[in-house]
Amino acid sequence: MGIHGLAKLIADQSPGSIKENEIKSYFGRKIAIDASMCIYQFLISVRQDGNLLQNDDGETTSHLMGMFYRTIHMLEYGIKPVYVFDGKPPQLKSGELEKRVEKRAEAEKLLARAQEAGERENVDKFTKRLVKVTKQHNDECKKLLTLMGVPYVEAPCEAEASCAALVKAGKVFATATEDMDGLTFGTGVLLRHLTASEAKKLPIQEFRLNRLLQEMGLTNKQFIDLCILLGCDYCGTIKGIGPKRAIDLIKQHGSIEEILDNIDSEKHPAPEDWLYQEARELFLKPDVVDCTTLELTWDEPDEDRLVQFMCGEKQFNEDRIRSGFRKILKSRQGSTQGRLDSFFTVTGSLSSKRKEPETKGSAKKKQKSGATPGKFKKGR
Repeated sequence: MGIHGLAKLIADQSPGSIKENEIKSYFGRKIAIDASMCIYQFLISVRQDGNLLQNDDGETTSHLMGMFYRTIHMLEYGIKPVYVFDGKPPQLKSGELEKRVEKRAEAEKLLARAQEAGERENVDKFTKRLVKVTKQHNDECKKLLTLMGVPYVEAPCEAEASCAALVKAGKVFATATEDMDGLTFGTGVLLRHLTASEAKKLPIQEFRLNRLLQEMGLTNKQFIDLCILLGCDYCGTIKGIGPKRAIDLIKQHGSIEEILDNIDSEKHPAPEDWLYQEARELFLKPDVVDCTTLELTWDEPDEDRLVQFMCGEKQFNEDRIRSGFRKILKSRQGSTQGRLDSFFTVTGSLSSKRKEPETKGSAKKKQKSGATPGKFKKGR
């Protein structure tokens, strides 16, 4: 998934484009979230004794528990999430999808051997490799989000591309995903670890595309070519070209076409019928949601239907679901006041180089009013 090694390359080449923040830094922000990536995370991490959570009917519920509680966690911090679901994958991705099928088949064989040998650690490892987000997982999460009053968007194609389009259109502040190809699709701000488990205590990584391009000395098109060289989901790569060599070649020659004209094709052969131009076009002009007609609304949650779905159908504990519902309501009621409180923050004093002596009268007046000198800074 995503662009291989891009995060490390950015950390090495453009450290100034990455910030680490706490979740409270994003109070009042609307953020587009890659839904499929989130659900995959939940299926991997929300487990009991190494197994997916299931109800008494044998239905998997890990995705619903993750979606419910981590969405509430964001709402409590004043974040307004909008989940974006994948649509039909582009034809260019068919090769990558075939590879994933092959890897799943191999993982199934390795799992069977590990089970036979009683290798618990390997059983857990290969079981997680077989995790796949299904249409049912997506549909159940969409229903849950609707009952929580949280909007979602169905992308016509890749979710990350539509997330980027929402950022470009000013509908949201950032894209939240673990896949770095959100940057390749042009999202101005990308957040990693926003939906990670609280237990991991991972700081949120914020990537700024404009700063990244400036520090790396690349145009957006050159950055896309770099990402293709690093390895994306849509085509192969040139043999023997690693991350450091890739960026050196892009800076030297400016494009994949020029690189192909100047490298030793025997030492560094490109894939036969290499579809790098088609991949570039897909990143530059992806099929995305129409942002001109899209209105994002965070509606009132529906307690009765939420309890019926999560408790009546999926057999979650009713007290916990109702407690979660109250947190949703509280987050909605506190958001307006919180925005006002965070808009102005006191940040130091207005002291000049030469401090004037304080007169007796002014000191008394100041003590009576309770005022302290300070300046106001506009909040995030």
